[in-house]
Amino acid sequence: MQKGTILDREHCVRAVQSKDARFDGWFFTAVLTTRIYCRPSCPVVPPKPENMTFYPSAAACQQAGFRACKRCRPDTSPGSPEWNQRADLVARAMRLIADGVVDRDGVPGLAARLGYSPRQVERQLLAELGAGPLALARAQRAQTARLLIETTPLPMAEIAFAAGFSSIRTFNDTVREVFALSPSDLRNRRPRSAHLAPGVLTLRLPFRAPLNPDNLFGHLAATAVPGVEEWREGAYRRTLRLPYGHGIAALAPRPDHIACRLTLSDLRDLPVAISRCRRMLDLDADPVAVDDQLRTDPVLAPLVDKAPGRRVPRTVDEAEFAVRAVLGQQVSTAAARTHAARLVTAHGTPVDDPEGGLTHLFPSPEALAELPPETLAMPRTRRTTFTTLVGQLADGTLHLGVESDWAQARAKLLELPGFGPWTVDVIAMRALGDPDAFLPTDLGIRRAAQELGLPGTPAALTARAAAWRPWRAYAVQYLWATDSHPINFLPV
Repeated sequence: MQKGTILDREHCVRAVQSKDARFDGWFFTAVLTTRIYCRPSCPVVPPKPENMTFYPSAAACQQAGFRACKRCRPDTSPGSPEWNQRADLVARAMRLIADGVVDRDGVPGLAARLGYSPRQVERQLLAELGAGPLALARAQRAQTARLLIETTPLPMAEIAFAAGFSSIRTFNDTVREVFALSPSDLRNRRPRSAHLAPGVLTLRLPFRAPLNPDNLFGHLAATAVPGVEEWREGAYRRTLRLPYGHGIAALAPRPDHIACRLTLSDLRDLPVAISRCRRMLDLDADPVAVDDQLRTDPVLAPLVDKAPGRRVPRTVDEAEFAVRAVLGQQVSTAAARTHAARLVTAHGTPVDDPEGGLTHLFPSPEALAELPPETLAMPRTRRTTFTTLVGQLADGTLHLGVESDWAQARAKLLELPGFGPWTVDVIAMRALGDPDAFLPTDLGIRRAAQELGLPGTPAALTARAAAWRPWRAYAVQYLWATDSHPINFLPV
């Protein structure tokens, strides 16, 4: 099946008839007779092909007058991989909508972040997704409302406000229209769960199988900055800087989902917190497409077959990761963590962790830009690199957010003093989210190449890796997994 902007009807029908979960989130099936829309893997008996029509987004289904299926809950499908593997206008807009920009700043704010007019953004989203930014944000608000209804004892008025609705009436009408149930009916259908403290929510983050959690959580745990991150009792925990406040996320791998517990100072941050956790864990990836491409190389095929479904560990805060990449230049993982922990203790924003262990938000670029350079315990050249980076992040000269144009961001980073290809590509891979970022000068990659009989020089290895495109960042994960040495950040 062709995955992208054009839905091939024949292959969509086949995916629905075989209940193929790999296509959940890629498209939605609307049933003309029942006026219900489903995910491809819906467990009910598939409708007759002549009664099926297909839409590229849940918002488009809702705009066409279809209600969400109560069995398969299509609103909880994994997101489309398209938005995290592309850097065009539509993909960048979808990442911003998931990050709550339309709810906070409206469509003009979304367009301004993208550098286009509101009309251009509306037109391109309608052409590809069958829904404009307001409809897409409305679908997200409906899903946020359902989560809050089902996982908290909050009064409906508070849920409406937290989910981003302008009035109780709009909240009630939207919930009834999308789910064919009133908010009270949804709450009555929820399973009983243990009582949670105010501001604490538990939910399941879906993903496309397979998912190999070893490198994903192992890397996050190995590089965790004390006070900001920790690994405790099988879960990765970290603090989150959010638009309306702060939060703490606890994420634990399960066979068919990621168990997520969020502690939020402001519930309006729920959709943003979910979006950032999903992005950090690369949960919207299409592992079958990635692994199938990498298996075409006879050297990578055994690595993929041994542990399929590796993800690229990313970040919840692009500016934070860029700062940490500079702190980690030419030092060991332990030294990088020590440098970062000192900054956190001295300049991070304190937070209260009810479970103990986490103490601060990572310092913002604005806070770091105010530091006297002579107080930074690092070599003079790296001090210059550090101060230039945080200065440009703080004044807006450099943007690394989800709306970033990857090529432009790379070019800006390469202009900074002390930024070589390795630093730029590791930021591109883990902060910008470029699935094709490659690190041919990385010591771990070079050791893996030597062990596997791949070319030894960066130029020759890059030429060989052309066959792995557009998934070279995933190839990096498989190559790193062959290296038993601790993670080192040596190249610049």
